[in-house]
Amino acid sequence: MKKTKMLKKNYEFKNVLSKGKYYSGKYIEAFVKSNNNIEENLLGIAIGVKTGKATKRNHVKRLVRENYKEYEKSIKTGNRIVFLWKRKRKIEDATFANIKKDMGIIFDKAKLFIEEK
Repeated sequence: MKKTKMLKKNYEFKNVLSKGKYYSGKYIEAFVKSNNNIEENLLGIAIGVKTGKATKRNHVKRLVRENYKEYEKSIKTGNRIVFLWKRKRKIEDATFANIKKDMGIIFDKAKLFIEEK
């Protein structure tokens, strides 16, 4: 299993958030910026401090990362993706199934799935 490449620097997040396309689900929202010069996807996860304490925020990050790993083989490469937790949603609603469903909807809207022949 390969390790997911993450966005780490503040300027990388700002670039995707300002120039990327916005897609929304029920619990998470995503910004996607295509860059076909890279051979892999870069993932960023941001959850606001007002959402909850650090343990809850880290739990949501782990759930998003695990769900992304399940979809990673079936989506196109060359994208930078930033996932945000919706502020209006309770952090207790963060379950594996909810995030997986939302992520599938977002990838479908963004047309990131690889077409099967």
